[in-house]
Amino acid sequence: MTQHGLEQHWDLVVVGAGPAGSAAALGALHQRPGARVLLLDRADFPRDKVCGDGVAPHALDVLETVGVTGLLDDWPVAPRLRISVVGAPGVPVVEEAMSRPAQVVPRAVLDERILRAATDRGAVLRRARVRDVLQDGAGVGVVLSDGELVRARVVVGADGAHSEVRRALGPAAVPPQKRGTTAIAVRAYAPVLPEHDGVQVLAFSTDTDRPSYAWSFPVGDGRANVGFGQLVDSRSSAGQTPTRARLLERLEELLPGTTAGAEQVAGHPLPLSTGRSGVWSVGRVLLAGDAASLVNPVTGEGIYYAVLSGVLAGRAALGGGRYDRMLGEALVGHLRHTDLAARLVRSDRLLHAALRASARDTGVFDDVADIGLARGRLTRRVVTGMGRALLAG
Repeated sequence: MTQHGLEQHWDLVVVGAGPAGSAAALGALHQRPGARVLLLDRADFPRDKVCGDGVAPHALDVLETVGVTGLLDDWPVAPRLRISVVGAPGVPVVEEAMSRPAQVVPRAVLDERILRAATDRGAVLRRARVRDVLQDGAGVGVVLSDGELVRARVVVGADGAHSEVRRALGPAAVPPQKRGTTAIAVRAYAPVLPEHDGVQVLAFSTDTDRPSYAWSFPVGDGRANVGFGQLVDSRSSAGQTPTRARLLERLEELLPGTTAGAEQVAGHPLPLSTGRSGVWSVGRVLLAGDAASLVNPVTGEGIYYAVLSGVLAGRAALGGGRYDRMLGEALVGHLRHTDLAARLVRSDRLLHAALRASARDTGVFDDVADIGLARGRLTRRVVTGMGRALLAG
């Protein structure tokens, strides 16, 4: 992708050109066409990124609000979702067609397409590493690794779980991730098993602290994105992060055959959201996506959050409202429900009841799926269905 010349003063500088960062550029340019927007990223695009690759249609809905339509029209959908608890006798394997099918798009494809949409609208992309972020009365200065200073009215930190922008703000302004709210996942690409073709498969375990699960998501080209993720709790007796090899073993134990021919094996941490709204802005610096710990605590999904928070950050940066307020109105209620859902899946009894209720009522199934994929809540239908399942049990 062609890079453009660099100016020294910008309306907005976005650190990180993934979905959150490129969405921020799109939000800003939709708010004020012709604004001077600079995207900084340390990688050349297209590039791989460790992820489950699931893209909920809700993320595409958000992009449509800033004029990006048809982004994935040429990509196949994975219309069905299968959820099970391996090793739990009497608990049904639930499989249904999703009310709004999701797609499984490798990040090398998805991120490049959203970035291209941003640069087509006038954002400037530059490959660079960020060393520091400084605020003063005149705005924000971004110090690059070579010592160059780039100034902006507002900076959006969308540089992921290891955010340099977040680090530069300091622990006093942005507290570190709360203990017990970080997950680790391993991801690979492997030939899709015939029984998994067209189906997004989630397999919970009975012998690993949840939230944790194995997955197989068909990409649509004969491969599947496969992986296993679990919580990392510093209070555990081992006190060690699970190795990549062990995570792959857990994947194979829960979904036999999925690791055969696996390639592009990589691991990545996930800073999970909690039921409380986090620190999303400090002065003229806004945080979006993983840098703001916006990751679903049940499923580890983050694309919808990244796109939503990015668009809102970009709008706010160009005078379109207060970022914390807009993001809070969009997500806080949902985050509280996902926090409760994460507690729910730790209980065998409650998780089993949720699956039995989903097997009996497709409406419950759709609501449960929405909690994990996008902006859903524990609806009255879900709670009632689980209550009936518990009584029947």
